[in-house]
Amino acid sequence: MSPEIIGMIMIGVMLFAIFVGFPISFTLIFLATVFGAWGMTGGIDLVFYLETVQFSSSMMEQTLSAVPLFIFMGILMEQAGLMERLFLAVQLMLSRVKGSLYIAVLFVSTIFAAATGIVGASVTILGIMAAKTMNRSGYDVQLSAGAITAGGTLGILIPPSIMLVVMGPILEVPVTELFAAAIIPGFLMAILYVGYALIRCNLNPALGPALPEEFRAESMWIIVREFALGLVPPAALVGFALGSILFGLATPTEGAAMGAIGSFLLTLAYGKLTWNGFRGALLKTLEISVLILFLVAASNFFGAVFSKLGTPNMLTEYLLTLDLAPYAILILIMALIFLLGWPLEWVPIVLIIVPILLPLVESLEFTGILADQQNRLIWFGILVAVNLQTAWLSPPVALSAYFLKGVAPEWDLKDIYIGMMQFMVIQLIGLIIIIIFPEIALWLPNYIDANR
Repeated sequence: MSPEIIGMIMIGVMLFAIFVGFPISFTLIFLATVFGAWGMTGGIDLVFYLETVQFSSSMMEQTLSAVPLFIFMGILMEQAGLMERLFLAVQLMLSRVKGSLYIAVLFVSTIFAAATGIVGASVTILGIMAAKTMNRSGYDVQLSAGAITAGGTLGILIPPSIMLVVMGPILEVPVTELFAAAIIPGFLMAILYVGYALIRCNLNPALGPALPEEFRAESMWIIVREFALGLVPPAALVGFALGSILFGLATPTEGAAMGAIGSFLLTLAYGKLTWNGFRGALLKTLEISVLILFLVAASNFFGAVFSKLGTPNMLTEYLLTLDLAPYAILILIMALIFLLGWPLEWVPIVLIIVPILLPLVESLEFTGILADQQNRLIWFGILVAVNLQTAWLSPPVALSAYFLKGVAPEWDLKDIYIGMMQFMVIQLIGLIIIIIFPEIALWLPNYIDANR
């Protein structure tokens, strides 16, 4: 049996093992060891050499040290209670507007996405803040659930996204370029969400009526105070941390460290920092970081064995012989990622599937702005990120549904699913727009590069 076919069998066994529920990291290491020893000419000695090299290079990757710092920053921002103040301020400001709570949820989720890339935390906090108010105000359950879960997924895309930090070394493009490329698409998705909710409310005001008198502010001063206290601190923190990265004043790791220190000081200033809370934040940061970083090392080892078997080259050559247009092949790739996003989370897709598809993307012959290899890879990374937002909204595995159900038990899971699928369609529309107009993702990084 040829090494290429052995690689195909390895991928099939890997997907089966993940679907069954085996631990992903240990599954990757075990399969890479077994199939590498079987299919590679160097045998088990070459397998152990590849394992040593890949684990060592993963530990020496400086960009990945930003991952725990951004996670810690997000957890402390959550503890500071800034989202609640901001949500209340936007709610009071727009209390006479139809669908105001949808706007408030999506505005707050956009701001919070820039402070943390943890989707589960965003959906949970949004659900705690908004679900009861939406129920009391007579808002539609399906549209409310869709707005909360879709808003929570923005953390995948809007910088500083943990996924983009992990994806940078895989695509071999600077994380700063991915951050810059994700800003406009992230806000585009937020605008599409808000536009859809407002159109629905204007066509049927019963879906999002104006708020009752008891939910309105007694004076404009209350609105201004809550808005300033809720928006200015996180916006300033994200602005300093992200701005320093984008404009080359700091590396992603240094910017993440600034953000972590700033979030610590904000939590302290708001009187929300306790020993138990701080200890819990450290333990949660450790837990999430170990999960992601160990999986990065394991997937690098798996990918090295898979590449050594020659299967990626075989798949690339086969697809290129089909004589399909570059955009047709891209659509096939996006469809595959979309389908895999239903049963899988973003971590195995980014760390395992994307490296397999990367040689094919590099070999596609686009014209115009995409003729440049780096532009193409940056654009592809953003397309993957937007595509994987759907993984959190696609039943039956959609984790956002369970996060929301946990904090809003009165909402039926079927209604949550229907609401999520509406916004999943909006995400696909956004993905198509970015495919048709790649400048949406590429204009800002190219502009920053040109003006440095």
